[in-house]
Amino acid sequence: MKTRPTELTLTPEETQENLQDLFRRVLAALGEDPERSGLRLTPARMEKALRFLTSGYKTDPERILNGAYYEVAYDEMVIVKDIELFSLCEHHLLPFFGKCHIAYIPREKVVGLSKLPRLVNVYARRLQLQERLTNQIAHAIWEKLEPKGVGVIIEARHLCMAMRGVKKAHAATVTSTMLGTFRDNPQTRQEFLLLVQQQKQS
Repeated sequence: MKTRPTELTLTPEETQENLQDLFRRVLAALGEDPERSGLRLTPARMEKALRFLTSGYKTDPERILNGAYYEVAYDEMVIVKDIELFSLCEHHLLPFFGKCHIAYIPREKVVGLSKLPRLVNVYARRLQLQERLTNQIAHAIWEKLEPKGVGVIIEARHLCMAMRGVKKAHAATVTSTMLGTFRDNPQTRQEFLLLVQQQKQS
């Protein structure tokens, strides 16, 4: 059975050099001179940037939420809106960016508010599809908090649509995942959607 090569077989220094060498070869394949002054440091910069943009692979989402629970007698909707996100489309490795809106209705515990943007970052800093990203955020909250319901909406613009292909610079993609009462109760879902819309209009 074939085994996939992984970074585990290389030292960090070897992995760093391999990526930089790969980027040099990409520049050459595009018809550029990797040794000219403007590009000499580009492979190192690309390696550093790509590692940051995919750093979510090295972070366990459970560690973000673990230990951040608080028991509070509160059973109304909690919303964190306009969480900025930046990610890379797995099809072209071009960025997509926008805002994430998260809502949940606690059952017995709430989570520290700063943990939700951190959770978004963990999943966004991976090669992604917007649909999968929306699902991953919602299900992580659903599984760890065990709330009555979770709603996640992401609105994003994709440079793979704006810079190439159909070249529609202003097209936005909206995805949502609704779990629990957000899926089963139209009034709860409508309240969430209205509160998100109010933010846009204010």
